[in-house]
Amino acid sequence: MSQDDLAPAPARRRDSAATRAAILKAALETFTERGYDGAGLREIAGAAGADTRLISRYFGSKEGLFAEVVDLAYEKSMMMTPEHNADAARTLLTGEGGKEGDGLLLTLRSVSNPRAAAIMRDSIERNYQRRLADALPGTDATGRSAVLIAICAGVLLNRVLLGHTALNSPDTERLIPYLHAALDAVAKAPAADGPVGQPRDESTEG
Repeated sequence: MSQDDLAPAPARRRDSAATRAAILKAALETFTERGYDGAGLREIAGAAGADTRLISRYFGSKEGLFAEVVDLAYEKSMMMTPEHNADAARTLLTGEGGKEGDGLLLTLRSVSNPRAAAIMRDSIERNYQRRLADALPGTDATGRSAVLIAICAGVLLNRVLLGHTALNSPDTERLIPYLHAALDAVAKAPAADGPVGQPRDESTEG
């Protein structure tokens, strides 16, 4: 077999990668706009300029496609560790530094479907929560990372989607130190005598 016989193969691989990426992009936009139940595979394939059968080839099923979309949507979630919490608080309250609300609409519009909710929960726990827990000092890092993620989601929900007045006022920046302190209270290593707020058991002391 000559080298000329092998020449077309790289082009086919590039086409496949481009088609797969186009389907993912279209799926992200469609799932975000319509939620898991409202998004159709024909609609997604049409937006990507691809045959519907390619979704099965590349992703296996609607669930498989949604799982990859969720991983993509949550990929750039912010870190809320002591050294990053000042920036995280500012981003959460002002939107500076990026599209901090990415994935929020996708989550809210898909969570009513139990299978979609399970996929999103798995993605958060397997990726974002694990990365954050690995970066936190001290004990019970998994539980604390879950609390930090819940704080982040709550602030974004109220500011971005509900348009909470105090979180969108011209002087919202005055609230940054409060949020910074709240994030640090969870992110910093607990004291040696136990988690924050847990009373010491003085009966064991000499």
